[in-house]
Amino acid sequence: MRLLQDEPQRRKLTGQLIWFLAWLGVTAFGLYLSPSRDGHGTHQQLGMPPCPSVLMFDRPCPGCGLTTSWTALLHGQLTHSFRAHPLGPPLYAIFAVSAIAGIVAFFRRRRIAYEEPLLTRGMIAILCGFMAFGTVRMLTTTKYASPSEKLLWHMARKGDERAAPSSPRKPSEPRETPVGSPASAGSRG
Repeated sequence: MRLLQDEPQRRKLTGQLIWFLAWLGVTAFGLYLSPSRDGHGTHQQLGMPPCPSVLMFDRPCPGCGLTTSWTALLHGQLTHSFRAHPLGPPLYAIFAVSAIAGIVAFFRRRRIAYEEPLLTRGMIAILCGFMAFGTVRMLTTTKYASPSEKLLWHMARKGDERAAPSSPRKPSEPRETPVGSPASAGSRG
């Protein structure tokens, strides 16, 4: 088993460079953001919407809290990091070690042999563990939404009720036009 193999063609090492740049970008965003006090939702500072699982079911998806966990970890808040997502710190450590190993190997013109059975089994085990943990957490954790997420979901549901007509309109019936709208002004003649 050789985890590092000589690779004279730098082009074949591009994946390792991209992996390092992805880690660098995630780390930069984590340092830029402030960890959410709610334990999840930090990604919303980037303009992203809340997690649909939290909004609709009031339960966390397997990834809920990872951004907050990584952000808290990068800000030195280890306890908050583990509370946000218990797998966050170990996953970030794996990401960081693999990214740094990848960039070091890139400059030494060595390829990390990801197809090695040990690495493949390890990645599959991590993925299965993450999904199993996330599924158990989703099934056992209730009342996960923050007050602002509850309000957002309530407003969205109220908006749906207002948008739906109270009684279906027949195609032959004229559509009601609010007074003062351009359509009502033009119909007065």
